[in-house]
Amino acid sequence: MNNIGNRLRQAGMNIIGAMQRFMAGRYGHDRLNITLLVVGCVLCFVQFLTPDSVDVVLMILSEALLILSLFRCFSRNTYKRYNENRKFLLLIDRIKDRDHRYYACPKCRQTVRVPKGKGKIAITCPRCKEKFVKKS
Repeated sequence: MNNIGNRLRQAGMNIIGAMQRFMAGRYGHDRLNITLLVVGCVLCFVQFLTPDSVDVVLMILSEALLILSLFRCFSRNTYKRYNENRKFLLLIDRIKDRDHRYYACPKCRQTVRVPKGKGKIAITCPRCKEKFVKKS
């Protein structure tokens, strides 16, 4: 009986080791991957509650999101996946930030953050020192 338990434990360790070797050098999961998976699963669930005409569109969209998430997870181009996740997190931070507005400098395209509710203000770009007027 003890011998069977040891063999099962060893088989489990072999599987874990094989997965670790397979994932070595690959990107893995991040916030964008998890968001893609959750949205894909929610769309897959909503697909069952909708009529047949919308059903196909939701099925294609949910499967595309799930496949994209798997592609990002197994990708070896970690630099691109890291930048995609960084841009996604910056977008989420902007959406959550309700106290500020974001503008792009007309000269150098640098993003400038200004407080909301101050009316028309003169904004000075921190990079190129260009001055422009926007409503906050």
